[in-house]
Amino acid sequence: MNSFKYIFIVAICLVCFGCKVNYSFTGITETPETFQVNFFQNNADLVEPGLDQLFTNALQDLIVNQTSAQLVTSGGEVIYEGEIVEYRIAPMTATAQNTAAQNRLTIGVRVRYINTKDEEKDFERTFSFFYDYGASEQLTGGVRDTAFDEILERLTQDILNASLADW
Repeated sequence: MNSFKYIFIVAICLVCFGCKVNYSFTGITETPETFQVNFFQNNADLVEPGLDQLFTNALQDLIVNQTSAQLVTSGGEVIYEGEIVEYRIAPMTATAQNTAAQNRLTIGVRVRYINTKDEEKDFERTFSFFYDYGASEQLTGGVRDTAFDEILERLTQDILNASLADW
């Protein structure tokens, strides 16, 4: 009975460690060794101070956290560059008194993705996302922070999916 237990343990170890399965929750199929994120300047008609740095850092952080690639300042295997092209606040829904019931903040970013190992994967594309908030609220403090968090999370994830994942 003792030898059966050892054979069983060896068999389990072989099954678990003998095969390498390439599985990812993020869908990232190819991870570059290095990546570079150049500063995304804010060229929108309405400029929100600090948004350019927030976006650049958010994209860097997401790639670091979801891939094994190393962030470099130059010579990256893949390069992300571009600019913020849209920062817009617009009324979305109206009340019976013809006043805005909700406002929408929209942020758009033009991204140029350069893959130095495979030029066919290069692209230039604009990504955009929005956040709705009550018309009685000011886009400051916690409302602004929540809006930026949600928009930047979605924008950066969409950029990562378009560049490194098979989505």
